Amino acid sequence: MTDPNLGLPLLSLLLLTLPAGAALIWLVPDPTRARWVALATALVGLALALMALAGFDPANGDFQLIERYSWIPSLNVHYKLGVDGISVAFLPFTVLLVIGVILASWTSVRTMPRLYYSLLLVLEGATLGVFLALDTVLFFLFWELTLIPIFFLVSLWGIGPNRRFAAVKYTLFMLVAGVPLLFAFILLAFNHAGVAGLAVPVGLSFDYQTLRETPLPDGLELTVFLLLLAGFAVKTPVFPLHTWLPVVASDGPVSVAALMTGLKLGAYGLIRFVVPLAPDAASDMHWLLAGLGVVGILYGALGALAQTNLRRMLAFSSISHVGLVVLGLASLSLEGLQGAVFQLLNFTLVAGGLFLVTGFLHHRTGTTELGSLGGVTRTMPLLAGGFLILGLASLGVPGTSGFPAELLLIMSALHSHAGAGLAALFGAVLGAGYFLGAYRRAFLGPVTGPLVAEASDLRPRELGVVAVAVVLVLTLGLFPQGILDLSGTAAARWVADLPAGALAAAPGP
Repeated sequence: MTDPNLGLPLLSLLLLTLPAGAALIWLVPDPTRARWVALATALVGLALALMALAGFDPANGDFQLIERYSWIPSLNVHYKLGVDGISVAFLPFTVLLVIGVILASWTSVRTMPRLYYSLLLVLEGATLGVFLALDTVLFFLFWELTLIPIFFLVSLWGIGPNRRFAAVKYTLFMLVAGVPLLFAFILLAFNHAGVAGLAVPVGLSFDYQTLRETPLPDGLELTVFLLLLAGFAVKTPVFPLHTWLPVVASDGPVSVAALMTGLKLGAYGLIRFVVPLAPDAASDMHWLLAGLGVVGILYGALGALAQTNLRRMLAFSSISHVGLVVLGLASLSLEGLQGAVFQLLNFTLVAGGLFLVTGFLHHRTGTTELGSLGGVTRTMPLLAGGFLILGLASLGVPGTSGFPAELLLIMSALHSHAGAGLAALFGAVLGAGYFLGAYRRAFLGPVTGPLVAEASDLRPRELGVVAVAVVLVLTLGLFPQGILDLSGTAAARWVADLPAGALAAAPGP
């Protein structure tokens, strides 16, 4: 099925536009024009993503705009795309973040610009494929494809002395994490053949919707749950599988750090695959999800408190905030799921935006060490103001998009796991401590360094990137119902597929 209004395969067009733009970059005679081609391609992608959003019916909890074509017939593998209320908003948000990254890299990337912008577009296409794929093999293909551009972006355009180590560490972590994911998908396919009473490979199914409706024996369901959880936990990341993120954030390019912290594909995998494909096991193992969430919240916050570098502080802050998402999912409730989806969208604006602003600061001063900054508000008030507003949104201050997301997550946690919910509240207090402490040291007080004294404020292009993020953060904070309505019906169906009475009497840990 394609778009009913235009008769266009919008989702396929969205995916094909990006590699086509990456190829077109190499046909432009002047390498400095690569950024213009990349920006134009991303804008076309934004238009297609908004068209898909406009053609989506929030009242329908099923997948929509479905496209399905045979891919590997002998194994019943299909090219199948679709969106529901949980995934559809990630399309325009992802493209917006990539546009911000392109604009933020406008003057800072001078070596091999063709390759840099091509890799960005390929990464964008693979990321969108993760949100769109409704066949587990196709999903795994897109999932693994994200590794290639990230490896080269970090190793070639990193800003730290350990950038190549960071690239290799990230890639090895993700390759290892892919093994349990693929194994789980194969187990699900073979289980479908057994349930259908058909021989392999005739009875194999990798169709996501079909697998959700195929029952799993208890022992196999627990195995699938643990395999999927292990695979997605690495990329989320959850403690102790998080060690790649601070390294990538401090030594990789700021643009990649913005994408890694703004697009939490691992947490999306928990929502899309772990709980729906193993609902009984998820209900039985809710304590494990809650425990991982609490540890992530507290460890990330304490780690952020100990940092003396803005980039590493933001990396540990990201670990803390995604821990709250995992805790919200552990409630297995409508509020927890909607809060998790809202918070993941919020990451795109807030976490991604904070890293982009940090990149602007690094481009001017050559450092993000707190001890080398100070007095930024005196010479760069627009930059400092943008960082403050986005930082307050990360703390969940009322009036920003962080408030409704965190309120839903904390309320769901208090209802289902009271002790964990109280720990989340304590984590929020720690969050205020590390952010305000870092802001005071880096942005307030007298100007202590000559680079800060001579720095210029945001240019119009950079101001536009920050302004869009700030406007969206404030708009969604004041009017959150649009996001909640968009995901409401699909989220209700997600919860309805859980075992009856799941967590109804769950004690707090």
